[in-house]
This record gives sequence, C-alpha cells and structure tokens, in this order.
Amino acid sequence: MNETISAFIDDELTLAEKIGLVERLGRDEPFAAETLALLRQETRIRATLVERVPEVEFARADGIKRFFLSLFEPLRLATAALAAAVVILVFSYPAPEVCPIFKRFVIFQPDVSRVDITGSFTDWQRMPMRKLGASGYWEIRLPLPAGEHRYTYILEGRDAMADPTVSTQEQDDFGGRNSIILVGKSV
Repeated sequence: MNETISAFIDDELTLAEKIGLVERLGRDEPFAAETLALLRQETRIRATLVERVPEVEFARADGIKRFFLSLFEPLRLATAALAAAVVILVFSYPAPEVCPIFKRFVIFQPDVSRVDITGSFTDWQRMPMRKLGASGYWEIRLPLPAGEHRYTYILEGRDAMADPTVSTQEQDDFGGRNSIILVGKSV
C-alpha cells in the first residue's frame, strides 16, 4: 500500500500534501485507481459489522473519469463543496508541532485471539489491539509525536510480525523486522 494513500485515509496529511495528492490523482491513472480501491476497502473496514473478508476491487482505466464526472451530479457537487469548505477551515489553522498526532494501526489477522503492538512510541511496551467484531481486523489509535517511529505487531503474545502495509522496514536485534513510519513530516 502506498504510504501517501494510507496517510490520506488516516487523515494524517497536511493541506499542502492533500493538494499534492489530488494533483497526482489527476496525472497518474494507476495511482488514482489504487487510491479508489483502498478507499473502498477502508469503507468496508470501518463498517460496524463485516460479514466476510473485503475484496480489493481494481478500478478500470476509465474509473478516474467516472469519478470526476460523478462529482457534477447536483447532490454530490453540493456535498463535495461543503466537505471542501470544512477541510479548508479545519486545516487553515496549523496545530502546534508539540501536539501528538493520533495514528490508526490496523492489521488483518482472523485466526488469532490476541494482537498487541509495540514500538518506539510505547517505549517497546506491548499495547493490546481491539478486535473489530468477527471481521478478522484488529485496530488501535495511539498518539504519536512528530518524527520517525519503529514498531511491530505481536501475535498470540509471542510471534512478532512487521506491518505488511508499510514498505519501510528494518532488521531488529532479535532476528525480526520492524516497520518504520514518519509522523508529521512530508510523506
């Protein structure tokens, strides 16, 4: 998963980064298709009850054209304008750099009874994640200060696993892998 798309879905981009994302969507059809597919998947993840594992849909090449054309439908246009106004108002006042950013961590592990997260932002103390119904997804929201952070998931209290949605990883001192993310910086 592209880290920019993930940061957009989790509302972790600055207004300037969001503008850059929208500009890229207009230029890069494969990137736009991937973004739409991930947004559809996120919609399924955030549903209160998931009855089956969501499937990733790959939009056809003309999907971006249909998306932009659908914005001109009267109700959607009004909704989009209202949403844009809210985004501009919210992001026109920059938050102080000392405020933590809440990061949402999500992992799909349907066959386990416990998932913890541990990382530099928890002083490597394990934090239990919450199971989302019977969907197989686990999540936690944690406040993270700006900067670079390393973390890993712990399955069943013993098996370490790097985040499969984050491409930046490193070997740790114990033979496992840690995922690396940047918070509050340009993505």
